[in-house]
Amino acid sequence: MKRVVVTGIGAVSPLGNSFYDSWEAAKAGLSGIRPITKFDASEMRWKVAGELKGFDEGRYLSLKEINRLDPFVHYAVTAAMMAAEDAGMISLHSSLFTHHSSLDLGGVIIGSSRGGISTIERELQKIYLSNMTHQPSHISAYVMPSTTISMASSTVAQKLGIKGYCLGISNACASGTNAIGEAYRLISSGYQGPVLCGGTEAPVCRVCVEGYGASGALSRVNDSTASRPFDRTRDGFVIAEGACILVLEDYEYALKRGAKVYGEIIGYGNTTDAFHQTIPFPEGEARAIEIALIEKGLYPQDVDYINAHGTSTPLGDKTETKTIKIVFDKKAKEIPVSAVKSMTGHMLAASGALEAAFTLMSMKEGIIPPTINLKESDPECDLDYVTELRKVNIDVAISHSFGFGGVNAVLVFKKLSV
Repeated sequence: MKRVVVTGIGAVSPLGNSFYDSWEAAKAGLSGIRPITKFDASEMRWKVAGELKGFDEGRYLSLKEINRLDPFVHYAVTAAMMAAEDAGMISLHSSLFTHHSSLDLGGVIIGSSRGGISTIERELQKIYLSNMTHQPSHISAYVMPSTTISMASSTVAQKLGIKGYCLGISNACASGTNAIGEAYRLISSGYQGPVLCGGTEAPVCRVCVEGYGASGALSRVNDSTASRPFDRTRDGFVIAEGACILVLEDYEYALKRGAKVYGEIIGYGNTTDAFHQTIPFPEGEARAIEIALIEKGLYPQDVDYINAHGTSTPLGDKTETKTIKIVFDKKAKEIPVSAVKSMTGHMLAASGALEAAFTLMSMKEGIIPPTINLKESDPECDLDYVTELRKVNIDVAISHSFGFGGVNAVLVFKKLSV
């Protein structure tokens, strides 16, 4: 089995239009949640979201590509190009584009829960207005190809000249974490790589906000404190958008080409609860964590930090706390836990990928960003939640994501050792 390392990261998120801007904002405990601007939400109960701010899709895409592709693809391409640049695999100088030969037969695996839903909504609105006004309207010829889940991976491959493995994953909110886990398995089993992997999402549209809201999943608090994981007053998540892409490589190859390394992936757990459509199940989540740890013979006492799913839903956070107690038993209350979604909101598939990237930076810098908005203690959520920037040595960390349908994905990271 090959060792798998992360050599590049790119992201666009409600915290910033690059990964490093997002990381710095997270360390500062800043909120990316603001009033919705992408559509008129004045008559809705839910008026805030984690939107990108000042995002420039024209940096890596032509006007024609921008018009023909859904925003979830725009975000994926931007994050992927930045990740490839960060890994030293491409160079952009004015109109000249060069790329490392290893990309030719590399791979792309990108997850998304909702794909091109905002474009689908836009086209349906055209039909509705046409019926109301009795004026003819035509559906875009690009609505089908631009909205399919796999278009993010396919477009990234096209932009980077990748002709190897290509896969789109849709596994609810676990999609981004699953994409990284499947890339890890691919390289560890012998695939040459590199593999660009992660999650992307553009769900800030009326159908998503009202859909999640009608299900009871969204917070009714309409300010920047709405996302409050593990707090007693939490009442739901805040929908958000963005993308995060990681570059995974075989350790020996990365070493040979002199790549910088963020950290090593040493475990991946992927399970389903077989329990309920929306209700989380602690035993199923725990099994995913245990599988990820067992892969490299780790024990619960080996884990130094947990980057939680932490959505801010009453049942989800309580269940996740139970899950951690099942796996870590007496040590559960000794392990620092943080929840990035307190700042970003829930970026669906993109959240798991961004949280994985933040976990790597926490290990690398020895710093855990705070869980903001956690002001009132919940007796059913009684772990060591980090609420202020904390310095701590981290050798082994886990990041996990859980989604509708009872899908669970867990990654285990290790500080690089030669």
